Amino acid sequence: MASRGTTTQRCSKCRLQLSVSPINRVRCPLGRVREIISELASPSSWVSNEAGGLGWPATYPREHGKKRAVLCGVSYIGKSYELKGTVNDVNCMKYLLTSRFNFPEACILVLTDVEPDPYRIPTKANMEAAMRWLVHNCQPEDSLVFHFSGHGSQRVADPYSEEKDGLDETLCPLDYETNGMILDNEINEILVRPIPPRAKLHAIIDSCHSGTVLDLPYLCRINRTGRCEWEDHTPLYKHKGTKGGLAICISGCDDNQTSADTSALSGSITTGAMTYSLILALDSNPGITYGCLLYTMRSVIHGADISSKARLADPIGSFVRRVLKFGLRQVPQLSSSERFDIYRKPFLL
Repeated sequence: MASRGTTTQRCSKCRLQLSVSPINRVRCPLGRVREIISELASPSSWVSNEAGGLGWPATYPREHGKKRAVLCGVSYIGKSYELKGTVNDVNCMKYLLTSRFNFPEACILVLTDVEPDPYRIPTKANMEAAMRWLVHNCQPEDSLVFHFSGHGSQRVADPYSEEKDGLDETLCPLDYETNGMILDNEINEILVRPIPPRAKLHAIIDSCHSGTVLDLPYLCRINRTGRCEWEDHTPLYKHKGTKGGLAICISGCDDNQTSADTSALSGSITTGAMTYSLILALDSNPGITYGCLLYTMRSVIHGADISSKARLADPIGSFVRRVLKFGLRQVPQLSSSERFDIYRKPFLL
């Protein structure tokens, strides 16, 4: 229902019916995505990297400090699978990084559907450019963070037989229906392999089917007694690790599970269950270890009654209604480029 003083207007590009306020007129997000895609074909607003090829847009952060981050929140505005909490997730992560872990705000690149800069809309091309910006000229002692809140999927058959379940995990950019998803192989190649010795990357992925979405060599399995065992996911004929640095992924759920977009945890504001539980655990326990962090996140999610208030972060999936009927089972996961003692190693960015 439109509020007083608003009118409705149909977008000439995508035919989506929009409510338009005379105070705050908005452009159709779907029509704007098509404009952005055509703009990206022009190299005039892109800067060159050291190799002389196209790098990233000139409007990206000028500073490239020792601590830097890329935060992506995809809402899919106007779609039947629209998410409500992804922008909140990005804002909360940005506050956490700047206030708790001393990341300079000037070194944080944010991509969301509502950004005014067309190169900061989370299309596939923009997300890949942002990931390359993050790892560009990575040096020892650099600390990088990549955060994604949005849809993920597990619909692409693995053509190289690298996956134990035979499926590639994916992230869904805003334009994935037309330009495709971002495969775990591609994420590994862009984000993981360039990390040099003594540098570290933390990927925080709040999406469905995200357990091994960075294709890291080792996945941490924790049983009910708290015992940790590292599963070896290293493919036989391909390197999936770093150049010597440390890459760690904390994901919202296992590869065969779904993640929730819900207001049940905060009580009023919609967030990703994984992002909320991560921030709550870090804020409550300075110096927390990875093992304690994972345990706390799982406890927060399992202790909440979110089955009636959750929207699954999976745009496809025939079992969505069945999961909501019987309650959500979302277990955050930890994967890494190397094995370590999760109960001794503190979480540091």
